[in-house]
Amino acid sequence: MGGPNTSMTDRVRALVAAHRGDRGALLPILHRIQAEFGYVDQEVVPVLAAELNLSRADVHGVITFYTDFRSEPAGRVVVKLCRAEACQSVGAEQLVAHAEQALGIKLGQTTPDGSVTLEQVFCLGNCALGPAAQIDERVVGRLSPSRLDALLAAEARMA
Repeated sequence: MGGPNTSMTDRVRALVAAHRGDRGALLPILHRIQAEFGYVDQEVVPVLAAELNLSRADVHGVITFYTDFRSEPAGRVVVKLCRAEACQSVGAEQLVAHAEQALGIKLGQTTPDGSVTLEQVFCLGNCALGPAAQIDERVVGRLSPSRLDALLAAEARMA
C-alpha cells in the first residue's frame, strides 16, 4: 500500500492538534481517522507516535487491541454477525458457517471484489431476536441463511 498520502498525513496531524490537550487523546483520534478514511493505515502509526510522544508499539497495540479499528478498507457492506451466547443458542454458528461459505471468506475478511466485509461481534443487544447481525448500521434479527442471502442481495442491488 506504500506510505500514506500527504493529505492523509496532514489530516492526521490536524486531528492530533485538535486533541493534543486531551487526556487519552489517542482513542478519539483513532476513531476520527477510522470515520474519515474507513480504516487506520499502518503508515500513520509513526506519525501518531511522534505527534503524541508515544512509542510505535503503544499506538500499534491500541489499534490491534480494539476490534473496531481496521488496518485496511472495509467492503462496501459490513456484516457483523453476533456470536454471543443467546444468538449461539438459536443458530448463530450455523449462520456464520453459511456466510463464510456463501461469501467465500472467513470472519475478519473482505470479499476479493471489495463488496462485503464479514465480522463477528459479541452482542448487539438484540438477544430476543437472535440470531442477529448488523448490516452496515442496521441491526436485523431472526436471521436464517436464506434471509441473510436476501438482505445481502438487496444491499448489492442498492450499491
